[in-house]
Amino acid sequence: MNKPASRRAFLRGAPLREDRTAIIPPGADEDHFFELCVQCDDCVSACPEHIITFDRQGWPVVSLDASPCTFCGACAEACTTGALKPENLSDWPWRAQVTPGCLSMNGVTCRVCQDVCDSNAIGFKLLLGGQSEPAVDQEACTGGGACASACPANTIRVERHETRPQAS
Repeated sequence: MNKPASRRAFLRGAPLREDRTAIIPPGADEDHFFELCVQCDDCVSACPEHIITFDRQGWPVVSLDASPCTFCGACAEACTTGALKPENLSDWPWRAQVTPGCLSMNGVTCRVCQDVCDSNAIGFKLLLGGQSEPAVDQEACTGGGACASACPANTIRVERHETRPQAS
């Protein structure tokens, strides 16, 4: 069953679609999020970090540009429709990715991302010529975005991490 377009999306002439590149709030039941979410503003209001906003179609999305997600669960606790559930907080499919503009990859000493990462998921491999290459341990990374919001060069993105079944 498709959810009818919100009034906001309808008035903007925006089609109802699921944007898999947009970061939806933690605790989302991804299989049913777009069916269950009624775009009510409860998760936005509940977020103490103020990182949940609405996209142009009226869906709640997470922006990790200014502040990280602490996975406090306030958004999921506030959700009355079941689109966000506290028990789904650990199923966050987003992980940090470092882009080539990284200062350390360009000979400038910087370890800000490593310093702010509470899960110690970021390390650096020393290279010749004063450069170092950041490496993100995808298993240790929580995807909270502390590294992305702290990066002075704005070269860390939080992207969907698809886990692949291991070969037997």
